[in-house]
Amino acid sequence: MTTARDHRDPSRMPGMDRLLTIDEYLALGETEPGYSELIGGRLLMSPSPAPGHNKASFRLLAQLEPQLPPDLDGVQDVDVDLELVPPDEPGYARRPDIVVADRAAFERVNEHGGMLRASEVALVVEIVSPGSKRIDNVDKRGEYADAGIPAYWIVDLTAPVSLVAFHRAGEFGYQDSGAVTGVHTSVEPFAATIDLTALG
Repeated sequence: MTTARDHRDPSRMPGMDRLLTIDEYLALGETEPGYSELIGGRLLMSPSPAPGHNKASFRLLAQLEPQLPPDLDGVQDVDVDLELVPPDEPGYARRPDIVVADRAAFERVNEHGGMLRASEVALVVEIVSPGSKRIDNVDKRGEYADAGIPAYWIVDLTAPVSLVAFHRAGEFGYQDSGAVTGVHTSVEPFAATIDLTALG
């Protein structure tokens, strides 16, 4: 006797046999198990974050929101089209832990669909998970810089909790001033003070 294959089986997911554009990736909807990102048209599956990771992301966004300028808004775990290639080519979409973007961009997505675009984003934040250290510090650093996103923060929850803030430095990509513990104070892309000890 044979049984039907699980509809969530990745080998049966549409698009797993070819490189996807951003529109084709959007057409997939939510994928299971875990979540996905799109790298050069290929789906990258990742396990769902651990509870401590999610709590830290929530606490960080709760600190950020009251400090955001009126034209910016923040959200957790949404896709961003990195706009690294033309729309008809295999695309790049990442799902940062936190995205701060133009309020008008959120309104556009709510009204017309699609996803946030790198050109609309002021800040992306990644919280290091087991196995993501190199991806966050090398791959995503390069991609977010190439996409022109003004600021990128990496939070490491290993005690003591630390934050490395990257900012665009023209043709040199991102530059940073090293890891900070305790309290992080930013000037760009907006003024904010973050109590890192409250994230752990």
